[in-house]
Amino acid sequence: MITRSMQTATRQVIFFFLVLVFLVNETRCSPPEDPVKCFSCNSNNCTVINAYGAFPDRATCHAAMAVYPSSEAELIKAVAMATKRKTKIKVATKYSHSIPKLACPGGEEGLIISTRNLNRVLSVNFTSMTMTVESGMLLKDIIAAAADAGLALPNAPYFWGLTVGGMLATGAHGSTLIGKGSAVHEYVVALRIVTPASGHKGFARVRSLEVGDREFDAVRVSLGVLGVVSQVTLKLDPIFKRSITYIESDDSDLAFNVVDFGKQYEFADITWFPGHKKAAYSVDFRVPTNATGDGSIDLFESRPTPVLDAVASRLQEEAWEATNNNEAKCNNSEIIISTLSAAGYGLTNNGTVFTGYPVIGFQNKLQSSGSCLNSNEDNLTTVCSWDPRVRGSFIQQTTFTIALSKVKDFILDFQKLRDMNPNALCGLDLYGGILIRYVKGSTAFLGEQEDAVDFDMTYYRSHDPKSPRLHEDFLEEIEQMGLFKYGGLPHWGKDRNLAYDGVAKKYAKIGEFLKVKKAFDPDGLFSSEWSDQVLGIQGRRTSIVRDGCALEGLCVCSEDSHCSPANGYFCRPGKVYTDARVCSKVKSFSLSLSDQTSYKDS
Repeated sequence: MITRSMQTATRQVIFFFLVLVFLVNETRCSPPEDPVKCFSCNSNNCTVINAYGAFPDRATCHAAMAVYPSSEAELIKAVAMATKRKTKIKVATKYSHSIPKLACPGGEEGLIISTRNLNRVLSVNFTSMTMTVESGMLLKDIIAAAADAGLALPNAPYFWGLTVGGMLATGAHGSTLIGKGSAVHEYVVALRIVTPASGHKGFARVRSLEVGDREFDAVRVSLGVLGVVSQVTLKLDPIFKRSITYIESDDSDLAFNVVDFGKQYEFADITWFPGHKKAAYSVDFRVPTNATGDGSIDLFESRPTPVLDAVASRLQEEAWEATNNNEAKCNNSEIIISTLSAAGYGLTNNGTVFTGYPVIGFQNKLQSSGSCLNSNEDNLTTVCSWDPRVRGSFIQQTTFTIALSKVKDFILDFQKLRDMNPNALCGLDLYGGILIRYVKGSTAFLGEQEDAVDFDMTYYRSHDPKSPRLHEDFLEEIEQMGLFKYGGLPHWGKDRNLAYDGVAKKYAKIGEFLKVKKAFDPDGLFSSEWSDQVLGIQGRRTSIVRDGCALEGLCVCSEDSHCSPANGYFCRPGKVYTDARVCSKVKSFSLSLSDQTSYKDS
């Protein structure tokens, strides 16, 4: 007779096998589809979506038309046409990795401008160590072109499927508190942007800006509401090597080490597994170019995943959620942590295998990866794990930065909550834990306001927007604790609606940004309802209040109906941050008046 324990063990073995296949698979991958789809032969009647196949509110973004300019001249014509017709405009990138609705034109009559074909290097100057590229160029190609010229971009996000225009719009970053910092926009020294203009100026104009210009710090992080960036000039370094060693320990002293560790090593970051009380510190710094080593990185989360494995893993997690089987999540996340550790967290010493620390290699091979994009094939045999064409990974992301002066207390509060039920956070560890990175304060109006620590959390999202997730309340309390109690700033390209309510007030120069916006786009053609809500224009808010809204982060619950009473989830105060309002599972409940308590936002 097959016992329940035998069934559990069998599932764990199967899952472990799938993890191994996922980690070592080198099969060529089917790249994601274009996020813009048009339903007529002349690119009319279009929709735009992100790489994950769903915006936070699951709405579909429509537009009347999409264009794909392949030069600045064609881009000018597109903006002029829309300006003349008073048509709303939004920019879409090749893979559209922003989670919020930054690419939605805000109406079915809108125009989508895709930068997919604006993907060339325009010039490289080794003397000044600058490179000028078109705004649709992928980070992967920027890194490669710089290396070919003996140069390197000092800092960048860890996934190379992002465009330079998209990175600037959302303030995308790597990890460092040293030098110019980790944000890509800190390495921009000049750019060109196409904005609307009056009729006697041809309805569109190109503005050429550089360091020192009044509007420069507005355009460097713009959310895409000022116009279409056409060209970007980056200041690079001579190519260099890095040495990387992961040091693993328990997380008991994480709160006390986090700031000093970030100041000690140029490319430091930390992978935190809170459910298992572990942390992996990346000791990462420059070394001479003659140091021995040809290391590289291929991060596990962006490697090609066989479709069958992606589907099987998702079905397994859905089963765990449906049966409240947190033990299985904890057991399997422990296997993942051990496998990541044994495999060097995606590092290799020679481009093929990991043999031990330190891993030494050139910057272009260690700063970013994304091998699931490396193919022109379209056979759907292997994909990026999040590809919406298959029922694989479907996730939420909560990301915010906490000022250095507050981060110790935030982590201590986080651990206090975690210690009430460590197993409640195994769902984070199942997705590789929390990535902790360092971000330096910026003069960009919508950039980081001061030196800070970034917390990036990925976790399960149900395909049913009214279905609560396991330990919903723990994740919601962490989110509200970081954003509200400790004044965290959300990531412009990630996060859920509640993170953006009132966020504009956290930026000291939001008024100056809005002045530039009015000057560049007086009729608000690059604005949408979403961007107006984020920027606080006319007092609009990003929250969407309706039944079940708190489950997807569309609101902070203030009454039980915002959670899922039918499934036993009610709006309750937080356990540590008592001002939080979270959807908690009540083990025994009835639909009496006492169960329908409403908690109003303070």
